[in-house]
Amino acid sequence: MAAQATEVVFDPSTYVGGVPFEALAQLRNQAPVVWVAEVPVLGWPAGPGFWLVLRHGDVESVLTRPHLFSSSLGATQIRDPATPQALGYVRQMMLNMDPPDHSRLRRLLSRSFTPRAVSRLEDRIRGHARAICDRVFAGPRGECDFAKDVAADLPLLTLADVLGVPEQDRGLLFDWSNRVIGYQDPDYASSAEFDRAAGTPMAREALALRPRPDEDGRMPDPRTREGMPDLYAYAHLLAEEKRRRPGDDVMSILLAQADDDGERVSVAEFENMFWLFAVAGNETLRNGLPGGCIALLEDVAAQDGLRKDQALMPSAVEEMLRWWTPVMTFRRTATHDCELGGHRVGEGDKIVVSFTSANRDEAVFADPDHFDPRRHPNPHLAFGHGPHFCLGAHLARIQMRALFSEVLARTSALRYAGQPSYLRSNFQRGVKQLPVTWTA
Repeated sequence: MAAQATEVVFDPSTYVGGVPFEALAQLRNQAPVVWVAEVPVLGWPAGPGFWLVLRHGDVESVLTRPHLFSSSLGATQIRDPATPQALGYVRQMMLNMDPPDHSRLRRLLSRSFTPRAVSRLEDRIRGHARAICDRVFAGPRGECDFAKDVAADLPLLTLADVLGVPEQDRGLLFDWSNRVIGYQDPDYASSAEFDRAAGTPMAREALALRPRPDEDGRMPDPRTREGMPDLYAYAHLLAEEKRRRPGDDVMSILLAQADDDGERVSVAEFENMFWLFAVAGNETLRNGLPGGCIALLEDVAAQDGLRKDQALMPSAVEEMLRWWTPVMTFRRTATHDCELGGHRVGEGDKIVVSFTSANRDEAVFADPDHFDPRRHPNPHLAFGHGPHFCLGAHLARIQMRALFSEVLARTSALRYAGQPSYLRSNFQRGVKQLPVTWTA
């Protein structure tokens, strides 16, 4: 039974029908850590397998010990990079670094989110949320796709403000994140929605390098530099422009920063940070927002209660993050032989933490499958834990609070208008479509 459950949990196709919570609970109750065979799926060959960490305390333990469980050795995705060159490429990203390299870049980024810059971003986020809801919730009632019409725009607009991307190029962020996060899903993997004619000269120059699908319609692996040459070209051009004419955005501040040794962020480092913000920063919230909406659609009493008492919004947002958990897994690699959850782990073994399972751990969360906007305490792990705790957590929370405050203030009811459509992925808990009907 355990082997069957691990196969269900591993297969990206499972998630088209929803997260296999029963299988995760079965595994979690049997053992804190289980071995998962990487069987061939979706045309990809079998892999060496990995240890799946299921309980809250063990996930925290792994994430707080980078000296033992490395982000760098094999990077942070379940599947190994296809070649040593591909591994070398992803290891240049902050997400796939260990201290002290990770610590240096994180300090530089943290200093770039100055109080003034963050305050300006918060004001703009609230303005974006109002404008989105002005457009969507007009009239006495209506229908919309919450995932596309409401949730997709706010992360894009916020990230464009952070990165200093010109307004006419902001659709590129949507395109790039589709290609990277949706590589397991054919609806997303070859996204090409950006109108080149409407973009800046920078965008047109970069997009001339965009790879084309092969004869089977597949794009090159977007987790390699060769798979995203247009993103890197754009980041390079943007960095050059910001060095010439810096703005008040976070990336302009970052490029002017110097570390403790007087060194500035290199163009290559900027390019990799741009990738991380443009993809990870967009996609997680783009799925977290419709996930939060689904929580309210599933529990009408909670929806109505939040409308009556918006002082509950901060705790409701934390519960949305726990209950939905947009990023489901992250990988580490054991640096040497050790014990984990009662099992002997070998040097080089893959260790995959399940945030989805940890956030439903019955030992930490009472009635974990129930959405409770008043839940306290709520030590969820939706933003990770330890040295890699999400740098954008504060801005993500601000966006969720701002958007749901506007949505609930403008509606007396939100209901399903059809079935949601979910992303085929064992990494991101993605929502492709969420049809809702609303009453003003």
